[in-house]
Amino acid sequence: MAKKTTKKKSASRQVSRASSKTSTARKGAIAKTAKTTVKKAAPRKPAAVRRPKGPIWQWSAVETAAAIRAGAISAVETVEAHLDRMRAVNPRLNAVVVDLGEEALKAAHAADKQRAKGGDLGPLHGVPITIKENVDYQGRPNFNGVPANKDLIAPSDAPVVRNLKKSGAIVIGLTNTPEFSFRGFTDNPLHGLTLNPWDPDITCGGSSGGAGSAVAAGIGTIAHGNDIGGSLRWPAHCNGVATIKPTQGRIPAFNGSATSERPMLAHLMSAQGPLARHVADVRLALEVMSRRDPRDPWWVPAPLVGERPKGPIKVALAKIPEDMDVDPSVAAALRQAADHLERSGYRVSEVEVPDINGVWQTWCDIITNETVMMQEAAMLKVTSEDFHKSWGGMKAKANVLDLEAWMQATAARNGHIRAWQLFFEDYPIVLAPTTVKPTPGPREDTVSAERVREIFWGEIRFISAINVLGLPGAVVPVALHDGKPIGVQLIAGRYREDLALDAAAAIEKRVGVLTHRLWEQMG
Repeated sequence: MAKKTTKKKSASRQVSRASSKTSTARKGAIAKTAKTTVKKAAPRKPAAVRRPKGPIWQWSAVETAAAIRAGAISAVETVEAHLDRMRAVNPRLNAVVVDLGEEALKAAHAADKQRAKGGDLGPLHGVPITIKENVDYQGRPNFNGVPANKDLIAPSDAPVVRNLKKSGAIVIGLTNTPEFSFRGFTDNPLHGLTLNPWDPDITCGGSSGGAGSAVAAGIGTIAHGNDIGGSLRWPAHCNGVATIKPTQGRIPAFNGSATSERPMLAHLMSAQGPLARHVADVRLALEVMSRRDPRDPWWVPAPLVGERPKGPIKVALAKIPEDMDVDPSVAAALRQAADHLERSGYRVSEVEVPDINGVWQTWCDIITNETVMMQEAAMLKVTSEDFHKSWGGMKAKANVLDLEAWMQATAARNGHIRAWQLFFEDYPIVLAPTTVKPTPGPREDTVSAERVREIFWGEIRFISAINVLGLPGAVVPVALHDGKPIGVQLIAGRYREDLALDAAAAIEKRVGVLTHRLWEQMG
């Protein structure tokens, strides 16, 4: 390029010496000189692209997308690596219950052709993912863990599936869920029990247990899930991965296979979302999933990034109610997370959050009474004895509400949301436990109704309560105790997923990605 610049300057001096010529002649001389002295620029060679370290299935979604876009790897090679991993480890986990390998390879070939043609590429072009088997996947039954749902054939993809596919993601399988996604433990008569890759003697969580187990084990870079009482955050904790339960309305939702519309509060308390090994992957997936779909009347076009709070961001380390018996390992993990945030520039103070007990009871009362009125009879006809035991335990903690009391409960929800929003004015982020106890066994909710109440009220109170508020909550792994992962929850104000994920990323930067230790253990 330096030589071309010299020739241009030489031509300019020749033209300037022809001062007696007219302006038109001068322009013609310049044009002529440019044609004769300036050679066509040679195309630059593209910079060498380095493939990420390690096996392909261990790469993050961000790394995988960048490698495919740059041509360092093909979509076909990427998908084949994830399918090989799935078929190597899934038989002992039972996390993926529908193998879409053949369909995925066709999509991968199409993705490579599209890149070769120079077409526009989505942010997840060629990236392997999984979908939870309780949202519509066109042409397939939406089983939701229930054999009787065999005739609920999806007429089209659910909005979250459509958005992921439009971004270029390739679905390699559908993941397991409990019956009607109504348990915190992933087991059903149709597909059976899903195991935790860290330890088969602890639960993988639920209801997105298959999703959490799969992505932790290296099956897909991102796993789709959903959450109405903790079904993203609980599996993230159990499997040592990250997630975000978004604000209600952030990600559109709709199942065309459904025989009726969902009741109002069930819709307002549930959210679609991603699970991934890296916080950056959770953030990318959230952006993709959040795109508009006209089929969801509650979707909100809110910005993904808001104004940053002034000064050091204040974090409230939630005081735990006295009736919750906190295991020392959980207390240590919370202190460790608070220390990581302090070292990252946050200011952490232990503070009592607004009426967490009342918030949880409002959630339990609303969802239970709504389910009893709208769904219970139909569900009990087609579900297992294990489902009946678990559901009975949930009902036992709820207050029976008549119409007036139910309306009062929904009104109380507004007051709880207002109190928390005012709290966020002083403390933009709340650091809270996911559970206060070690992770329970894989079928612990079938022991007794009392055990169910202990789990939801005495152990994971800080998870389920957040659903009735519709607030975003991230979970990030912090530590291992006796070889089992412990995560913490980061809660922020409405549509401030960015603040929760920023704090999660700060913790992850100091802790690292725990699943690398899992893979060493799995071999």
